[in-house]
Amino acid sequence: MAAALACALLIGLTGCAEKTDDRPTVVVTTNILGDLTRHVVGAEAEVKVLMKPNADPHSFGVSAAEAAEIENADLVVYNGLGLEENVLRHVEAAKEAGVPALGVGESVSPLPYRSDKTAGQPDPHFWTDPHRVEKAVRVIGERVREDVGGVDKEAVGKQAESYARKIDRLDTWMRGRLDTVPPERRKLVTNHHVFGYMAHCFGFRIVGAVIPSGTTLASPSAADLTSLAATVEKAGVKAIFADSSQPDRLARVLKLESEVDVEVIPLFSESLTEKGQGAATYLQMMRSNTNSVVRGLSKS
Repeated sequence: MAAALACALLIGLTGCAEKTDDRPTVVVTTNILGDLTRHVVGAEAEVKVLMKPNADPHSFGVSAAEAAEIENADLVVYNGLGLEENVLRHVEAAKEAGVPALGVGESVSPLPYRSDKTAGQPDPHFWTDPHRVEKAVRVIGERVREDVGGVDKEAVGKQAESYARKIDRLDTWMRGRLDTVPPERRKLVTNHHVFGYMAHCFGFRIVGAVIPSGTTLASPSAADLTSLAATVEKAGVKAIFADSSQPDRLARVLKLESEVDVEVIPLFSESLTEKGQGAATYLQMMRSNTNSVVRGLSKS
């Protein structure tokens, strides 16, 4: 009786109770992958996403508590290919300790960068190609069923297939919208190299990037800006697409440098947003970006 009383008093004072959620844990690095994983896993496991909304995957970090979550996960899902530059060392440490981990980027036939400074290196931004995302969804489902004990494997399989079909429908819709852009206008200038997969999938050409790199942590030189300004003028590009999670100051500098009428259009290219901010889910992000690209490239 005394022990029960002490326990009740302790709970009342601390607000702590025994953990009632005995589900396994899947830790995911980026919020885009987090959205995909939640659709696949459903209620079968707890999904913890490390990257906050509107963050930059190249520069976000984790706390000591989050690093411990990575090491104690039943499965870690990460993008890889150098994307999460401040988090990958924690993922590697967990893998060395025997934690199951899935590098999604490596599993979807990554494309190499084609730009001069990064040519030949694998491009981690596969999510701009819904075909590869559909494959990623199925790969995540397979690994959850294989590595995460205690889940209903049949339920996970059905959820993965259901969401994969939604991605397939997204691809069809995107293709219909992007096909309205005349072939001679399918030229993209972005704030850094992030749309190579979309260009490859839908027949666009990457004219250039304000930051001639696959990471926002790089900086353009004066020569880079001058060269790109000349390319923009020669190609007759009417819009520059800047990542909404980063200030578009560099894109605006280019706009001044080029002395042509270039609109700076924000895209949700590397991070999801909070609810109500335009790109809270992967499907919402891709639809919004598609409409923005069509608008930007179709203007007179």
